Amino acid sequence: MNGNRDLSLKEYVIKQTKSTGILPCIKLHKKDDYIAYAQAMYDGGARVIEVTMTTPGVLEAIEAISSHFGDKLLVAAGTVLDPTSAREVIMHGGSIIVNPCVVDDVIDLANRYNVPVFSGAFSATEVFNAMRKGATMVKIFPGALGGPKYMTNLKMVFPDVNLIPSGGITPENAAEFIKCGACAVSGARTFMDFGKIEKEGLISVTNQVKKFIDIIAEAKKDLPIIP
Repeated sequence: MNGNRDLSLKEYVIKQTKSTGILPCIKLHKKDDYIAYAQAMYDGGARVIEVTMTTPGVLEAIEAISSHFGDKLLVAAGTVLDPTSAREVIMHGGSIIVNPCVVDDVIDLANRYNVPVFSGAFSATEVFNAMRKGATMVKIFPGALGGPKYMTNLKMVFPDVNLIPSGGITPENAAEFIKCGACAVSGARTFMDFGKIEKEGLISVTNQVKKFIDIIAEAKKDLPIIP
């Protein structure tokens, strides 16, 4: 999965995640639906998405999405709790391993394969442990619990850590999270409203993704330019 890019996979993942400012999650019960939802998110501007290992047929879904989109849309596997699962994700074309918390042996395996790993954390201690083990980025969950001001506090201690709040992110608070130091925002219900999907179809997913990207791009205009 190198395409025509010159960056390493880790560098490319960081670049793509930061460029859009979003990591939308897909949670479905039918593996055959993943391509359509992934396409809807891609059409809205997403370049990195996450699927969760707690749903049926997810490995086949990862393989299908990876094969269909290649480098254009990178697939992260969420809720990876053990090295065996992590290895299966990599073998099926997954580009990123995501832990809900710091899982040492999973981070070790991902780094052995030079695959980016996003480790879940909340406290400063957990963020530190994730980075010490070699996490590429850190997902702060639940993001809404501490809110944007908590993100500011974490960035004061860890200015060089890429933080992604997840859970409870809305169009109303996404910009503030970015202004307070988040490099991107994440979530499932954040981007997939099944009530709207039932009424409007998958165009509602595309529109929601685009809405968040526009909000985040506008928020970034107020940030200082770092050479």
